[in-house]
Amino acid sequence: MAWQPCIGLEVHVELATESKMFCGCRNEFAAPPNSLCCPVCLGLPGSLPVPNRKAVEYVIRTGLALNCQVAETCRFARKNYFYPDLAKNFQISQYDEPLTYGGYIEFVADGEPVRIRIRRAHLEEDTGKNIHLPDGRSLVDYNRCGVPLMEIVTEPDFTTAEQCRVYLLELRSLLRYLEVSEANMEEGQLRAEPTVNLINSQTGQRTPKVEIKNLASIKAVHDAVQYEINRQLHAVEHGEEMFQETRRWNQQRGITTVMRRKETADDYMYFPEPDLPPLSPDPQWVAQIRASLPELPQQRRARFISQYGLPQYDAEVLTASKSTADYFEAVAAACADAKAASNWVMGDVQAYLNEHNLDITSFPLEPQRLAGLINLINEGVISSKIAKQVFPEMIATSRTAEQVVEEKGLKQIDDAGQLEAVIQEAIAANPKAVEDFKNGKQKALGALVGFVMRQTKGQANPQLVNQMLRQKLGA
Repeated sequence: MAWQPCIGLEVHVELATESKMFCGCRNEFAAPPNSLCCPVCLGLPGSLPVPNRKAVEYVIRTGLALNCQVAETCRFARKNYFYPDLAKNFQISQYDEPLTYGGYIEFVADGEPVRIRIRRAHLEEDTGKNIHLPDGRSLVDYNRCGVPLMEIVTEPDFTTAEQCRVYLLELRSLLRYLEVSEANMEEGQLRAEPTVNLINSQTGQRTPKVEIKNLASIKAVHDAVQYEINRQLHAVEHGEEMFQETRRWNQQRGITTVMRRKETADDYMYFPEPDLPPLSPDPQWVAQIRASLPELPQQRRARFISQYGLPQYDAEVLTASKSTADYFEAVAAACADAKAASNWVMGDVQAYLNEHNLDITSFPLEPQRLAGLINLINEGVISSKIAKQVFPEMIATSRTAEQVVEEKGLKQIDDAGQLEAVIQEAIAANPKAVEDFKNGKQKALGALVGFVMRQTKGQANPQLVNQMLRQKLGA
């Protein structure tokens, strides 16, 4: 195909600081409307901004994790435009002198390694929020005005919607590991705006760039980018006129629609912010930030594979969340069976969290108690089936696995003498399965084993049952 997609992404990240970017107002989600405002974040005459040191640190921290350079000197700029959610008619941002620049991130998408260049990660302030009512009126909540916002801009290196999706998943995980943002899209803490156009690989011809606004989920980014690629391909194939413009994503209809013709940098009339001096991060401070970086998701993923011998899939699932990875490591250390720990965390633990809409940090079963349950299985005290009964009892109470097993009499039956009568009963009650097994149908033994397990309420040692049945049937 001559026409190839060329996609860039701008991601806005609300930083998890206690106060706003240039004033002392609290940085808090879902507070009563217009309750977190002051003359500075509203830009009232005579007010002066003061930069938030923690926000600067968070951007440097993220830039270093994205392999960026930290600028020796950078400057804030005024980005001028009028919109109801921008009370002072300009936004303090960074333009041609960003705080960090020139990085990259690597990941695997569509089964292929991908490297996306990071043009810049810089600081700015967020705007307020417009609320449009069904009767045509609009309200404005200025609580978000002045919240520290990091903008991460890539080069136009993406060629598929799937690459955009994986990048956002990797970036969200990275931000959470760094603890610079909770990065919840549903709370507006992570907002992505892709820019899409096509390039003819034979002639160098390009379609006009289209930026897609107001994307509320990673799925929306994927679907909107894929639609826009297809829309532009259809346009060039049919000779339809296209424009450089901003479009919005209509989730219900699955299409992008025009918002406005695209502004350029000149339209914003950028000029240096006169109320803020240039920033010159101390190299020693930058070195301290670099030294404090945690083990990042990709590094931890590789370690889980090498140290614990986990499959790639397990490592990816477990390291997607730092708290999940921490929980897994605590369980694995306490039971010395990493694969069993992985299976329980990805299986029963995650199922419980999904059912109750919880994060693993709120999971009531401590790693040591889950490890105790795994140990009982490995020691042959209980079967895996019985463990499924013990697990919810441990969650509902503060008891250990040993206590639950003892109180309910759930220990595995390992005494052949105790099982003898049940084995004979299974053979007598299942003549067809016995005949099939003797005729070479190995799977028929499962019906006999199942009978014994039901009669013993899952407490019989399945390996011993299997062995005894084979001996009785002359196998």
